[in-house]
Amino acid sequence: MLSLGFVTAILPELSLQEIARFAKETGYQAVEVMCWPPGKAERRYAGITHIDTVNFTADDAKAVKDMMAAEGVAISGLGYYPNPLVADQAEGQVYIDHIYKLITAAKMLGVPVVNTFVGRDPVKSVEENWPRFLEVWKPLVAFAEDNGINIGIENCPMSFSRDEWPGGKNLATSPSIWRRMYEDIPSANFGLNFDPSHFILQHMDYCKAMRDFAPRLHHMHAKDVRIDKEKLDDVGVFAYPLQFHTPKLPGLGDVDWGKFFSTLTETGYNGAVCVEVEDRAFEGSLENRKASLRQSYNYLKQFVP
Repeated sequence: MLSLGFVTAILPELSLQEIARFAKETGYQAVEVMCWPPGKAERRYAGITHIDTVNFTADDAKAVKDMMAAEGVAISGLGYYPNPLVADQAEGQVYIDHIYKLITAAKMLGVPVVNTFVGRDPVKSVEENWPRFLEVWKPLVAFAEDNGINIGIENCPMSFSRDEWPGGKNLATSPSIWRRMYEDIPSANFGLNFDPSHFILQHMDYCKAMRDFAPRLHHMHAKDVRIDKEKLDDVGVFAYPLQFHTPKLPGLGDVDWGKFFSTLTETGYNGAVCVEVEDRAFEGSLENRKASLRQSYNYLKQFVP
């Protein structure tokens, strides 16, 4: 059965227990919990730690499980979104090592999926990135499979600012690349954390992608985006995307959520669909961000039994 959740990154000042209580009060059944290693964030929505998996123990896992069970809210996945294929391989290894820690923690918690990015060196082509991709991800996926954990790769291009230009910091942005990924790493545990808004940006059919890759849908994000046609006509598709597109709450952008959920139910997916808030219009205060999650729930619940 489908359930609604949200990504905890939008509530960084709250503890996981406070988030779980708010989720339950609002009607949400699940949360995707951010598990960045403690430290300074390098970009918006990054660096959030609601479960510290760096030195995670069996006692820590029991405490989290007991608390979430008492609050009546599930953990749909553990989230961590760095760039494991960054040009500086020593830096990349720090990110890779932490993904291994998330997989181990997910097993201890009984959480089915770890969500992240594949990564990319943005100044190299897909072909030039491919050897490093295989070097990093073949053992990561094997480790996840051995531990019974799915990997959900979000399809965000991560090509919004100068430091991410021109190729972006995530390879896994399109069906053609996904097909190649799954041919070279065929494990069923290697799948997608699918977000339809990134297909709006790329002028692609998100419903066809969901149908074509139904067995790979391990987790879902609910984020909307609005394309400003007048700005697009002015700057063109080769401009930085933030010059012509704006992340929005579900229902306030260009995603057809009725069509999305109709297609999603046909794929057989029965996990969580987690709201990801990146709408600056609601970021002014904690209360505004809570309001954004309430509004998103009230809008999306019409599509979920």
